Amino acid sequence: MTFTSFFTAGGIVAYPLLGFSLVAFALVIERLFFWLRINRRQTKVIREVIKSYRFDSNATLAKLKRNINLPICRIFLEALGLNNPTPEQFRLALESASMAELPSLKRFNTVFETIIAVSPLLGLLGTILGLMKSFSSLNFGDLGGAATGAVTGGISEALVSTVMGLVVAIFTLLFTNCFRSFYLNQTALIQEYTGQLELLYRQEYQNNQQQHYQQKEYALTKGSRVSTDN
Repeated sequence: MTFTSFFTAGGIVAYPLLGFSLVAFALVIERLFFWLRINRRQTKVIREVIKSYRFDSNATLAKLKRNINLPICRIFLEALGLNNPTPEQFRLALESASMAELPSLKRFNTVFETIIAVSPLLGLLGTILGLMKSFSSLNFGDLGGAATGAVTGGISEALVSTVMGLVVAIFTLLFTNCFRSFYLNQTALIQEYTGQLELLYRQEYQNNQQQHYQQKEYALTKGSRVSTDN
């Protein structure tokens, strides 16, 4: 059976199922390129960023800007771009930036779920329409070739539409689950690396505060000595 005859045998529901299959295929290709780019580069880049932040914050910002197409780099830039924030402000910036990135990570999930849910229903609808066509053509008083052909044609339409609906749903479901696992892994990495960056910032902030207090105490002590000598 050729594709054209198979598609024709699917009946009227074959057209929306074909549309669903084309949409699902295009979105799967887009998501594959998206996750491939992230999974190949992001872990290495962020580890280098975390390591360089201990020694050179300017180089860290430059590296983040060069890789701004990665979600976690945009998250880091939102927090590191603040002007001397407190640790609490830094944490809130990381959290809000992380929440802002979630829609891009879950992009097209609603479309995939709709295709998965509707495709089998369309296949079932085609099955019912095919059976109705078979029963309407059935004439017990005439068992000739024309009547038999109409009955078998309706049964063929019922079976083909069911197969098409299941194939579209199964194809989409497999990739949807794959993308869901990528999303869960990505959110775990975001939590891990933002936590590491927050810890480093808190340590740096506390060290700066201690140095500031020490300089202030030194200035006060020096001033009191000068006034005593006078």
